[in-house]
Amino acid sequence: MLFAVLCTDKPNALQLRMDTRPEHVAFLNDLNAKGVLTFAGPFLDDAGKPNGSLVVIKAETIEEAGAIAAEDPYAKAGLFAHVDIKPWNWVFNNPEA
Repeated sequence: MLFAVLCTDKPNALQLRMDTRPEHVAFLNDLNAKGVLTFAGPFLDDAGKPNGSLVVIKAETIEEAGAIAAEDPYAKAGLFAHVDIKPWNWVFNNPEA
């Protein structure tokens, strides 16, 4: 099953995001190599700067998805003000459909 992990950065946390980015990218690359990552990318503010994340992952349960999300270096660094995890159905433009 797919889960959308919707993350909102804390205010004024761009530097923390940038400092933690190499570890975050390595984490996502590892998930991708394991076939867990479907796609990911940052949300942008009005100035085009990242201020959150969308990560779509494959997991058996929402609890498993939450455990995966909790291991993200951004989450461990305290970047996020809020994380919402929702089951998601990829209907349009799904390359696996």
